[in-house]
Amino acid sequence: MRYRGEEALGLVETIGLVPALKAADEMLKAANVELISYENIGSTLVTVMIKGDIAAVEASVAAGAKAAETIGKLTAHNVMPRPISYVGDIVSVHDIDR
Repeated sequence: MRYRGEEALGLVETIGLVPALKAADEMLKAANVELISYENIGSTLVTVMIKGDIAAVEASVAAGAKAAETIGKLTAHNVMPRPISYVGDIVSVHDIDR
């Protein structure tokens, strides 16, 4: 899914794929958000990115961060209310198509 910066952006970064998948699952179940992409950064860092309205993204990121911590290592999490559109070019590199 292409992200253009029109909605809030949520990110959860973990060490390893398993905690990232757990975070993604919980994020999508916690609130009405959409999965944008994931990024395997290297050094086993994986970032999951979602979009939606600010309250939904905040709730979703909180749930995803908590879930990742329960089974692995959470390295970072962040909510960006409406980033500039150029951020969309970065986060859409590995966008998820439905």
